[in-house]
Amino acid sequence: MRKGLVIVLLSLIVAMCSAQLPTRKYLDLAAVKTMVAAAEAEAAKRQVHVTICVVDESGNLLFLEKGDGVPINTLEVAQKKARHAALYGSPSKDAADTVKKGSVEALAFPDFFPNQGGLPIVVDGQLVGGISASGAKSEIDEAIAQAGINALLKK
Repeated sequence: MRKGLVIVLLSLIVAMCSAQLPTRKYLDLAAVKTMVAAAEAEAAKRQVHVTICVVDESGNLLFLEKGDGVPINTLEVAQKKARHAALYGSPSKDAADTVKKGSVEALAFPDFFPNQGGLPIVVDGQLVGGISASGAKSEIDEAIAQAGINALLKK
C-alpha cells in the first residue's frame, strides 16, 4: 500500500515539475524555408544577387546560400551580420551607428559586426535567431532580410 502511495506522489511531483518548464520557440526547417523564399523573392524583385544567411538564437548557422555572381567574401559577411543580430538582439545597423558615433571600443565586443543587413528574428517576444543578406547596398540587404522576417510573421 505504501509503495503505491509513494509512486502516486512521485508521479504528481514529476508532473508538477514538468508543467513548470518554460516553452521556447525556435526556427524549424519550414520557418527557415519560408524566410529564405521571401528573401530570394525580394532580391529578385530588386534585381540584385545576394548571399542569404539564417542563424539560430545562439548564432549557429542554419542556412547559407551564395547568390550567383556574388563575391565569395559575402559568405562570411552575411554570417557575421546574422550572428550579430541574433547575439545582440538588434540590427547590425545599430552596430554601425555605434561606431559612427565614435564608440570604437565596441569593435572589441565578441561577434560585434558594424554593417547594415542583419536583423534579429523575434517571434512572440522571443528572440529565435538572425537573418541577413550581403552583396547589395546595405539598405537593400536589410530590406531583403526584412522581407524574410515579414513572411515568417505574415506581415
